[in-house]
Amino acid sequence: MQSIKNVVMTTILVLTLWSCDQGASLQSYYVNNQETPNFISVDIPLSFVSLEHVELTEDQQDAYDSIDKLNMLGYTLDDDNEEEYRAEVAKVREILKDEKYEELFRGGNNKDGRVIVKYIGDDTTIDELIVFGNATDRGFAIIRVLGDKMNPSKIMKLGNVIDQIQSEENAVQDFMEFFSPAAAAKVELDSLDM
Repeated sequence: MQSIKNVVMTTILVLTLWSCDQGASLQSYYVNNQETPNFISVDIPLSFVSLEHVELTEDQQDAYDSIDKLNMLGYTLDDDNEEEYRAEVAKVREILKDEKYEELFRGGNNKDGRVIVKYIGDDTTIDELIVFGNATDRGFAIIRVLGDKMNPSKIMKLGNVIDQIQSEENAVQDFMEFFSPAAAAKVELDSLDM
């Protein structure tokens, strides 16, 4: 009886230590900060995003159809929270170092900002695409694109239509304005590390 009790206690201890060692995930970071001051968050099913006035290629349509929903979290930078902003950027970068996030590409520069795109999946199908971008004068944004068997090369072709997206959801419009085309144009794609 004592040995069964020891085995159960050891198993509980190992599971507890193992779960503590898993570190923060992007999902937990999102949940923990979605109602925190300076953050803006939007969770939307793709049905709320209208592309009916946009002409899509076949690859773009396939990519659009493979997406289920978007989780978006942004942090607004102002004169009073620069130190906190840097700490939050460091937290997100640390989370994205996890080996489960495969890198698709990165770019930008120290002056204007940087962007990194990672995914969870393999070379042909992904279940989650993560876009993390920061603009040094605005803040940062994390966009999680969730779907089923998304094709990375096709998903990347949707980048051309982002500025044409329309939505009835005000929060989506606010978020899209956070990294408007003018701000995004400032981020030059190059090979600098993030």
